[in-house]
Amino acid sequence: MAKQSQQQSRTQQQLNDRANALNNNRGTSGTNPVNAQVHGNRGKQFNPNQK
Repeated sequence: MAKQSQQQSRTQQQLNDRANALNNNRGTSGTNPVNAQVHGNRGKQFNPNQK
């Protein structure tokens, strides 16, 4: 039940930001700016040519 009360204490904007960070818009021609910012440096870190 603690998780449910924690979920209710978050604002709708916080919930939207969390959903945007997890959603990468697969199958669409657009990008999700929040998701791009969250995962911005990830590709460079995983690329073996950059080390």
